[in-house]
Amino acid sequence: MHHRPFQTRRGSRRDGASLAESVAAFATSILRQPLTSLKGAGRAGAALLDVATGRSTKGPAPNDRRFDDPAWSDNLLYRSLMQGHLALVHEARRVVGELGLSEREEARAKMVLGMATDTLAPTNTLIGNPAALKRTLDTAGANLVQGAMHLAADWRNNGGLPASVDGTNFEVGGNLAVTPGAVVHRSELLELIEYRAQTAEVHGTPLFIVPPQINKFYIWDLAPGRSLIEYLVQQGFQVFVVSWFDPDASRCAWGLETYVQGLVQAMEVAREIAGAEQLHVLGACSGGITSAALLAYLAAQGKDWARSLTLMVSILDIDGIADSSMGLFAHLETLELARTVSGRNGVLQGKDLAKVFAWLRPNELIWNYWVNNYLMGRKPPAFDILYWNSDTTRLPARLHGDFIALLKSNALVRRGGLSIGGLPLSLADVKCDSYILAGKTDHITPWEGCYQTRGLLGGHSDFVLTGSGHVQSIVSPPGGKKSVFMTNAGRHATPREFEETAEHNEGSWWPHLAGWLAGRSEPPRRAPRHEGTAAHPPLCAAPGTYVLEGGQLQAA
Repeated sequence: MHHRPFQTRRGSRRDGASLAESVAAFATSILRQPLTSLKGAGRAGAALLDVATGRSTKGPAPNDRRFDDPAWSDNLLYRSLMQGHLALVHEARRVVGELGLSEREEARAKMVLGMATDTLAPTNTLIGNPAALKRTLDTAGANLVQGAMHLAADWRNNGGLPASVDGTNFEVGGNLAVTPGAVVHRSELLELIEYRAQTAEVHGTPLFIVPPQINKFYIWDLAPGRSLIEYLVQQGFQVFVVSWFDPDASRCAWGLETYVQGLVQAMEVAREIAGAEQLHVLGACSGGITSAALLAYLAAQGKDWARSLTLMVSILDIDGIADSSMGLFAHLETLELARTVSGRNGVLQGKDLAKVFAWLRPNELIWNYWVNNYLMGRKPPAFDILYWNSDTTRLPARLHGDFIALLKSNALVRRGGLSIGGLPLSLADVKCDSYILAGKTDHITPWEGCYQTRGLLGGHSDFVLTGSGHVQSIVSPPGGKKSVFMTNAGRHATPREFEETAEHNEGSWWPHLAGWLAGRSEPPRRAPRHEGTAAHPPLCAAPGTYVLEGGQLQAA
């Protein structure tokens, strides 16, 4: 297999100081401006005096669930403890804003400070958590015994972080990823799954789905009634999905070019099986980046294989997230450290990257489970999305490095900034229509950054904003009580303009996408009676073998 690395063209140097340098700048500013620190200490002292005398009005934010127990408002000691913690956090953040740091250094300092203060929250301790104390009394300490067992298990099996899901009730191919289909193509890199038609006719343009490389493909085919693939098949689409091989260290040389070339081969197989000149291409997260590079590469070759491009929760312009938490980490110390590890071991373990993302929201993704699993002694929730999220794969060292290079150079925004197979690429040459989906509360690929993709692609783009986070934006089946999404058919050039004049739609965006794709498809034709063809016969039933065994399999 061809392993030549892609090339990026050098561009202007962006503000790329490392996280450590930003923290050092913060510490230096503290030392150089002692009066600022003293003023902050004085304000903090006054705030604590207000707490002690009962004059404080400090309270948690509406979405802060740590202090939900009635004791935090009814008990004087606990109320004072909560208000004191919140007051100190507020004053510490205020001091950071008064030091005259650059915008990015200030944001980074507040982020690191937030990690520290979240860690020191009283709710993370037994004595400081009234709900945990009450449970200890009610169970005669059995919760602590159970919590210690959970802690030991997580130390052995989860890298020391509290487990976020009880996976005992889930099985891929059992109650997850069960939409009927078959593997119709297998290479060293991927399996291609075609799903069985469930309608008499199918739309004339099939769908080709490209998942992220760091997780298993079945986020698209989660559980019956919660599967986007199942839904689209039922809407009359012929659906193909890629299932990536889980690489071991011997595949450390697989880079972005390897994955793009593998997708070209898989697309050709899907076109031959369906008898279709063009496919709708869908990609999410890192799979979206790969899909965009794929279509730009096809355009550079003069191959008009894509009828449309759908990008879900995918960032192509890194400047669009410069001030987000992920933007701060992206070119930065944490992922650079991860690259050192992947370079030494040949692969980056998905669970190691998951730790990085968890520390972006420690209250929700770490301390919440710390309290539940260890202090309360309860099992984590049994939730299919959380199970999928914990079912990570490995990332080859070269692909990991390629993604970091893209982030550092922002190569995708410049014509010829990225080259594959010796061909300079441009997203402006991707002339098909595009459907850009983002999540309002997404902390990994902030929606304002996803919106910027509209200005990079050469065709007409429709932007859709869901009310959910990164993964929940994809898993949004019809019938959800809280589902909402925003569209805007008018003129808008910025995220703010989109939001100000957007139409709010109740329910799932899945029917909206199905209608959008149907309107851009060739006329319906008779549905295929079985998966594959004589030239590409079924190799095994969906969900295939790579999703089950990962890096221990060899290509057939």
